[in-house]
Amino acid sequence: MVGEKIRRLRLDRNLTLAELGSELGISHQQLQKYETGTNRLSAGMLANVADVLRVSIASLFEDENAEDSKDADPSAKVRAECHSWIDRTPSKERLSMMAKVLRVMSTD
Repeated sequence: MVGEKIRRLRLDRNLTLAELGSELGISHQQLQKYETGTNRLSAGMLANVADVLRVSIASLFEDENAEDSKDADPSAKVRAECHSWIDRTPSKERLSMMAKVLRVMSTD
């Protein structure tokens, strides 16, 4: 269940196995084994995954079909994707440009 959730979150953020694996400091093959449940994640790796994907560790164990998820913020998935792109932008200049675009888009 946790591996499937990690895969879903990775895909929601448009990350490849190689990209997320690199951010976690593991190979894409190892990440794939975590996602498929072939290998179990250590507590430390769970914390790393949650940190990189910007979610709580507890959310990795939550059932998305549970009643509470119906009340979740509908824009949360898009916000997480935006955070993912921002986090992967290494250039201060590009980040500044992204901030300007967001600022212009958010004004009414």
